[in-house]
Amino acid sequence: MARHRNHSIKFKRQIVQEYFSGESLHGPAKRYDIARNLIRVWIHKYEEDAFDDDIEAVDLIQEYEVRIAALERLVGKQALELEFLKGGLKNAQRPKTRLHPSSPAPRPAFPLPKDAG
Repeated sequence: MARHRNHSIKFKRQIVQEYFSGESLHGPAKRYDIARNLIRVWIHKYEEDAFDDDIEAVDLIQEYEVRIAALERLVGKQALELEFLKGGLKNAQRPKTRLHPSSPAPRPAFPLPKDAG
C-alpha cells in the first residue's frame, strides 16, 4: 500500500535549496526518504513561484482546522462523561455513616428479621 505524506512548504523549500546549493537529487531523496521525481516536481514549482506565502498560510490554516476539530471532539467526549457521572451521582444513595463513634448506628434500609440479633 502506498503511503502519502504531506510535506510543509518550508520543508519543500529546504529540499529545493539543497538542490540549488549543488547537491544531487539522490542525497536529499535518500536522506529524507523521498522520490527523486517528487523533488523534481518541487523544483519545477519553486521556479514557477508556486511556493509563496499564501500557500503556506493555507497549509497553516488547514493544520489549525484539524487541531480544532480534534479538540472539539475531546471537549464533547469530556462533556458527555461529566453528564454521565453527574447522573450517576444524582441516582446514587448516600451511605449512612456515623459522624461520631458515640452516635447511634444507622438503621438498615430494610427490616431485620426478629430472630436476627
